[in-house]
Amino acid sequence: RTTASLTTRLEDLAAALWAQARGALCAEAAVDLLIEHGSWLRRQDFVCRFVTMVDPAPDATAMAFVDWPAAVDGLDAGQLPCSSSERQLLQLAASIAVGIPVDLRDAVSGLDATNATLVARAVLHATGHHRANLATGR
Repeated sequence: RTTASLTTRLEDLAAALWAQARGALCAEAAVDLLIEHGSWLRRQDFVCRFVTMVDPAPDATAMAFVDWPAAVDGLDAGQLPCSSSERQLLQLAASIAVGIPVDLRDAVSGLDATNATLVARAVLHATGHHRANLATGR
């Protein structure tokens, strides 16, 4: 295992996170939320401290893991300065991924339409309805 860094291409890091999450709806939803939001995986202070790459065996897929509890602890300790929406999305992703409690009212209040849609998609995915249309719920 190695600490990820920004020398890893974003696409490779996203693929490695997806490879690790594949098959677990909540893990997939959390990783997708992190990837689609776009900011956290571009931040060296986040990636270097809270994402671990696993060196693949020959002919195997690389995998990466987010240390969700440590990331939320770092966020709460002020070690990851960020906007309110970045904070909310990371808290929600960690909650979906590993069940870290979050005050839902605080975590969704003030989200713009783009981020609210990302969260809604993550919730649908985590509940097994990832193919549902947000407009119709079907």
